[in-house]
Amino acid sequence: MDKYLSMIYETAGYISSKLDFTPEIAIILGSGLGPLADEVINPVIMDYKDIPHFEASTVAGHAGKLIAGTIEGRKVLIMSGRFHYYEGHKMDIVTFPIRVFAKLGINNLIVTNAAGGLSDTLNPGSIMIIDDHLSFMCPSPLRGPNLEDFGPRFPDMTNIYNKDLVAHADNCANELNIKVEHGVYCYFRGPQYETPAEIRAARIYGADAAGMSTVPEAIVARHSGMNILGISLITNKAAGLGNGELSHEEVGAIAKQAGADLVRLAKLIIKKW
Repeated sequence: MDKYLSMIYETAGYISSKLDFTPEIAIILGSGLGPLADEVINPVIMDYKDIPHFEASTVAGHAGKLIAGTIEGRKVLIMSGRFHYYEGHKMDIVTFPIRVFAKLGINNLIVTNAAGGLSDTLNPGSIMIIDDHLSFMCPSPLRGPNLEDFGPRFPDMTNIYNKDLVAHADNCANELNIKVEHGVYCYFRGPQYETPAEIRAARIYGADAAGMSTVPEAIVARHSGMNILGISLITNKAAGLGNGELSHEEVGAIAKQAGADLVRLAKLIIKKW
């Protein structure tokens, strides 16, 4: 544990040395959602390969860059690309950036993803505000010795996704006349897409969208006392609910086409945070 804490402090120190400000909001961009990073004014760009203890991004659509700067007058720190469990990382590596954000003094997190739609109202191009999640398939990122510097041994998960921020996102969407849905995000380990049987089971449990990220990060952010807003961009119907087979290329293509509204929404959410 002491080694892991030292890694967190070293990484946070490196990032701080590159900045002359403390970011207010951290943002994690999912597959195909990189264009928000292009909105950063006076960006400070750090390649993951140059940041101590950061892993290289191996997934198409993930740039592998940490970008600091200003969006709509607010200081932000953006992960353009994330670390996934399915890439072979342990959960302490998947969630390592969240610990670094907390050490940097960032209290607010926007986490986005590309997801498959389970609900009848969620079709490719839909935007879903995450109200809650299902983590049955997620190895707990809090397993092992508790990091007392960040949070309690048994953190409450009742309101992981901050209700005030959810309402704030709704208000911003209404102002922009962007239709948003709400729902429960279900985590799967990947990298294989879910089977139709798994999707049917997830629907019975109450899932509205499915994906391979977000939940580990949200759990650790909650443990660290951060305010969290989660947003899914629906890029496909989940297995057995659409036509044909699923592919990452399709996910990236739909995210690129439909991401403009999400970028507009994210900018206003940040502006009026």
